[in-house]
Amino acid sequence: MTKSDHQLLIVDDDAGIRRQLKWAFDDFETIECPDRQAALKAARKKAPTIVLLDLGLPPDADGPSEGLNALQGILQIAPNAKVIVMTGQKERSYALKSIALGAYDFYEKPLDLEQLNLIVRRARKLYDLEEENRTLLLSANQSVIPGLVTANSKMRDVSDQIGRLAKTDVSVLIIGESGTGKELLSHGVHLLSKRTDGPYIAINCAAIPENLLESELFGYERGAFTGAHKTTMGKVEQAHNGTLMLDEIGDLPLALQAKLLRVLQERVIERVGGRKTIAVNFRLVCATNCNMEDAIAEGRFREDLYYRIGEAVVNVPPLRDRPEDAILIAQNFLGTWCREQKMRDYGFSSDALAAISQYPWPGNVRELQSRIKRAVATATGRIGAKDLDLGEAVPEDAVTSIKAARQKAEFQAIQRAMAQAAGNISEAARLLDISRPTLYQLLDEHSLR
Repeated sequence: MTKSDHQLLIVDDDAGIRRQLKWAFDDFETIECPDRQAALKAARKKAPTIVLLDLGLPPDADGPSEGLNALQGILQIAPNAKVIVMTGQKERSYALKSIALGAYDFYEKPLDLEQLNLIVRRARKLYDLEEENRTLLLSANQSVIPGLVTANSKMRDVSDQIGRLAKTDVSVLIIGESGTGKELLSHGVHLLSKRTDGPYIAINCAAIPENLLESELFGYERGAFTGAHKTTMGKVEQAHNGTLMLDEIGDLPLALQAKLLRVLQERVIERVGGRKTIAVNFRLVCATNCNMEDAIAEGRFREDLYYRIGEAVVNVPPLRDRPEDAILIAQNFLGTWCREQKMRDYGFSSDALAAISQYPWPGNVRELQSRIKRAVATATGRIGAKDLDLGEAVPEDAVTSIKAARQKAEFQAIQRAMAQAAGNISEAARLLDISRPTLYQLLDEHSLR
């Protein structure tokens, strides 16, 4: 790293100490500040890598209040900065409070520049590792579908398939377990299509009572039933020149299946209580977690409608079949959620990342996000496996052969090493005691690249 690559913010009301620290860390670009207000202004302007922060700042030079407020303010502005708190006070509670608020480390004065130098170098190395990990995450996030986070080859195939189908006007049926991201994929069809400037209208067929679903879909005329005080457009009509998304299409009642089939064949609707036909032009995308072949065999779904809604069928793999995505999605969602809640991103501990990659996730992405939200709400530091309620032993699948056992152990070892190394290839290779080329080869073999 060159001098300009890292900024060191020195916050201390003692001008002599500031000069001493600036001299000791002359390979950094240093910014000196005597109080909290100046420090926050500098943090906004420079986004420092490392912060050396004295707790005893004016006007509370003999107490920790001003320094702790500065700590919180700096981390809100530069959440990735490594803040090393310094103080001449011996109260252990100050150290614990600082770490709880997000400080990287705590150092007691008087200054020992050699010891402080070691702390700063470690902080800079960790910052670099995390930056590299964030870069890897961003590269993994590059997907045809906006918002889709994946490094899994099967899921990338799904993304590519969606991208190709979106260019046509065929009806798309997306099949997958609950919580796998079917809504995201269906919205992707719309965003990548020639109808992207038109409306995207979604309705959950399982969430609306059967006696209300028809009027929700097709609209109604004034006076059609009690409470119909004005003529209202339905979802199908609202989707004119855009995309209509029918979620949980497998739960659509048989009577409405016949009416939907007519709409798809003739491209006209009649509102409830109306006699006039209305022409509609829309792209249909459906989603379901049902086994449609079973539903047809059991008489719960019309076969002719299935062929209309499923001109192209996309199958979404569950999260347990793409464990590398679990870590990527978790890291991405944690950062997004913390920003939305205006909270500090604590990050995951290595045991949490290992647990995330091994847990079977029966609720898929929805369950993963729910556990992260709950963990963030109660976190006081890095989020561990226990914070995610993943502290219990992970269920093991039955091993059928030595080869299967070896592949599974190899996969888990790579996952743990990559998690512990925060995505750094060189560090992960060192932990595994293999060369970088060998690790790259193993990453490809296990679809972890």
